[in-house]
Amino acid sequence: KRTLLPLLQEEASAFIFPCHPAVQRPERQYMVMELLRCIPLLLFLLFVCGLDHFIFSVLSIIQNHSFVEYSYQTSHHLTVNVMGTSLMAQLLRSTIGALNTSFDSQVETSNLACLPQPTGMTRKQYENTCLPLGLLALLCLAQVYPFRLRRAIAAFYFPKREKTRVIFLYNKLLRQRKNFVQLQRGRIARQARQAPGLRTSLLQWCRRRWPRLRRWLRRSCILCGTPETPRHRPCSNPNCSAMYCEPCW
Repeated sequence: KRTLLPLLQEEASAFIFPCHPAVQRPERQYMVMELLRCIPLLLFLLFVCGLDHFIFSVLSIIQNHSFVEYSYQTSHHLTVNVMGTSLMAQLLRSTIGALNTSFDSQVETSNLACLPQPTGMTRKQYENTCLPLGLLALLCLAQVYPFRLRRAIAAFYFPKREKTRVIFLYNKLLRQRKNFVQLQRGRIARQARQAPGLRTSLLQWCRRRWPRLRRWLRRSCILCGTPETPRHRPCSNPNCSAMYCEPCW
């Protein structure tokens, strides 16, 4: 109703406007909480990728620096010489001479079959690994927009409950509006009793000394902090330098 609208800036920041494209203040808290839940998954993913790269590096070092090749050569020669010309010598020469042998061998072997053959992950594989986490973070950012439909869906199925909620909210805002004026008056009175800071004193002195600089040295509303515009109103007390915007005034 006109007794409440338009809402004050402090009141509007506590509501969610469904048609507003930007993420609003009440939605940021839930969005940040959902993003914080993704941090353990991100840390686990980084740990797994780092462990994979470490193991690949160790196995690559073993493969490149642990290769050993063996070459074995041997030669075996056996010759039996029987001297003499007798019948016994000839008999021995014919029988024992069969033992004369000659054998050469060369063996080459290595530990190549025992070495690891590591294969590192490609960039595309890393991207496919991180893609689900990226989609999860994107859903955390985009979930605020479907959540805005919850009230409309509930109001469609439960119109009486929606009417009760609207009446409750209306009365709640009226009570807050009444207390708001009293609280802000007390806050302004406490600020007036305090000595102005160096920045405030310097700003006021520059505005009085050089009036042309008022376009750039603009003040702000003492309540909501909105920058000064032509619609702002100064305090009626000449000794007070407070400035109010139109809603706060």
